[in-house]
Amino acid sequence: MDIELGLDTFGDVTAGEDGRLLPQAQVIRQVVEQGTLADELGIDFIGMGEHHRDDFVVSAPDVVLAAIAARTRRILLGSAVTVLSSDDPVRVFERFSTLDAVSNGRAEVILGRGSFTESFPLFGFDLNRYEELFEEKVELFARLLEQKPVSWQGNTRAALTNQRVYPLVEKPPLKTWIGVGGSPQSVIRAARHGLPLMLAIIGGDPRRFMPYVTLYRRALDELGKPALPIGVHSPGYIADTDAQAREELFPDYKRMRDRIGGERGWPPMRRQDFDAEADHGSLYLGSPETVARKIAATVKALGLARFDLKYSAGALAHEKLMHSIELYGRKVIPLVRDILG
Repeated sequence: MDIELGLDTFGDVTAGEDGRLLPQAQVIRQVVEQGTLADELGIDFIGMGEHHRDDFVVSAPDVVLAAIAARTRRILLGSAVTVLSSDDPVRVFERFSTLDAVSNGRAEVILGRGSFTESFPLFGFDLNRYEELFEEKVELFARLLEQKPVSWQGNTRAALTNQRVYPLVEKPPLKTWIGVGGSPQSVIRAARHGLPLMLAIIGGDPRRFMPYVTLYRRALDELGKPALPIGVHSPGYIADTDAQAREELFPDYKRMRDRIGGERGWPPMRRQDFDAEADHGSLYLGSPETVARKIAATVKALGLARFDLKYSAGALAHEKLMHSIELYGRKVIPLVRDILG
């Protein structure tokens, strides 16, 4: 069974040895080190999630990815996700086609609406047009992928008349996924545009997303389009033992989860909630053997072509993240491939 196994990060602001948060510039440099290590270990993909807030430093995924590209040879490089609703499709295409050039054909982009909304007021977009912005901009981006002159008119940006966009991708098309967090409409949109589907499963039993997988495949078939890859993005952390992984991750994971939850009206996370998510949900936590078994089970259940582990978790130290990445590359990935045959 062919499967790509990757990593994702939002560039969570990490703590130093004294427990104090590090400068954001230093964290960005650490993210580049993490991407470089992933390449050395033969990991298939690394993704950078776009955010515009003080706890995540990656606001310009393509720039960070270009820095990683300069230090790597084979790893695929993509966003996780690019918030297309509050960006311009032409500029996104230009940035990622440039990344594709400097990386010698390794660029990908995952387009999403984003589960955080701070980019909308920051860049002057009306949240009341949330659906319209994404629908129109995905439509235009799909046209740009054809690398032909585009004539387009809508309500969310200036019209285009017989317009070419540069640089051209050397070996088109630029690989483009649609990121989906649980909307059937987004699943159908991905199928309609003939784009691969990336499911963001951040909690609960991953098998509950099987109806979305079925819907996507049925929609592709009814639209007369070929079968396309399906991927999953989920959080996790790997240490030498199950107990060590839980003890190291819980404090920072809880602080991150409670901070975001406080903005969204969620109750504070209890230790039993954390353990239940690790045992039965979508937190891929533990020793290499435990994490490998859980990833393989999800890949089999959903028929995946890609699994990306979101390895950063709040202020968890860079050194621990590097060890987690090393265990993922040296032990988890070979074990997953063995289990899947």
